Amino acid sequence: MGILCAPSRVCPSFGAESTAVEWLLCGSRFWPLMQVPKVQFANDDKHLLACCSLDGTISVCQLVPTPPAVLQTLRGHNGPVSDFAWSLSNDIIVSTSLDGSMCIWNTHDGRCIRQIADPDSAQMLCCTFQPINNNLTVVGNSKHNIHGVNISTGKKVKGGSSKLTGRVLSLSFDSAGRILWAGDDRGSIFSFLFDMATGKLTKAKRLVVSEGSAITSISARSWISREARDPSLLVNACINKLLLYRVVDNEGALQLKRTFPVQQMSHALGSIFCPLMSFRQGACVVTGSEDMCVYFFDVERATKAIVNKLQGHSAAVLGVSFNCDESLLASSDAKGMVIIWRREQK
Repeated sequence: MGILCAPSRVCPSFGAESTAVEWLLCGSRFWPLMQVPKVQFANDDKHLLACCSLDGTISVCQLVPTPPAVLQTLRGHNGPVSDFAWSLSNDIIVSTSLDGSMCIWNTHDGRCIRQIADPDSAQMLCCTFQPINNNLTVVGNSKHNIHGVNISTGKKVKGGSSKLTGRVLSLSFDSAGRILWAGDDRGSIFSFLFDMATGKLTKAKRLVVSEGSAITSISARSWISREARDPSLLVNACINKLLLYRVVDNEGALQLKRTFPVQQMSHALGSIFCPLMSFRQGACVVTGSEDMCVYFFDVERATKAIVNKLQGHSAAVLGVSFNCDESLLASSDAKGMVIIWRREQK
C-alpha cells in the first residue's frame, strides 16, 4: 500500500466558519485498476474506514497510526461488491454484490456470519440498515425490487417488499427510520413508510427527477443548519447536477431547493452532508465528480456555491465519506485509488 503526501490544490476556504482551512493529501492505493464504488467511515469513529471493490472484497482499514493498516479483508462474494453499510455499533458490516448475495460480516475477525441469496435471484445493488432496528436491512436489486431482510434469520420480512420502475441503485432512511427513499436507474425517487412493529413497507410518493437518468445516491438529513431546519435529501443523478430537496410532509414528498453543477452522466457517484454542519453558520455538502475532483458546496448560497475543490484523483471520483469530527475525508475513484484528505487549520 503506497502513501502519497503532498499539498492538495484547493480553494483556500471551507465552510462559513473557517477562513484558513486547507486539505492535505495522503493517498492510499488499495486495489490497482479496480474500481472502488464506496468508502465509508465507521459510525462516530475518527480512524476506522471501510472500502468496497469490484474485485469482490471489502477492506477495513485503520488510518492511525500511520501508515494506514488493513485490519481485515472481507472475502466471500463471487462478484463485484456494489454497496455496504456499517451497523450502528460498527461490529457488523452488511454488503451486497452483483453475484446475487448479501453477506453479514463480523468486523472484528473478518468472518462471514451469514450469506443470503437475493429473493428474486437478481443482482443486489444497494443496502441500508434500518437506523432504529439494526436487525433489519433493506436491499435493492436489478429486478426493480426492494426487500426488507432480517439479518439474524436471513429471511425476507413479510410485507417488506415493493417494486420500483427500474433497477434500484440507492436507498436512505430518515433518522427516525419511518421513511425510506429509494432511487432507480430510470430517474425516479420513491418514498415508503416503514412500520416499526412489523417491518412492512408502504409505498407513499413518487418523484420523477429526470426520465431515464439514474439516481445513484440518496442521503437524508433531519436538518442541515441553524438557517435550514427542514429535513433534506441530497441526490446524485446522471444529469450533471447534484440536487438538494426539502422534505415537505410526513410521507416523504420532496420539493427541489437547490441544484449544483457536477459532471455526472454515466458513473454512479455519491455525495454526503458534512457531519458537523448543524453547528455552523451555513451548511456544506460534498460530492464526487466525473472530472476527477471532489467538490464542496454551500447549500445556502444561490450563486458561487463552490467553496472548495480537491484535486488528486486520476479518474471519476465515486465515493466520499467524512469521519465523525471532519478531520479526515476519504474519497475513492474508478481506477481503484482511495485518498485520505487531512483537514489543516492554519
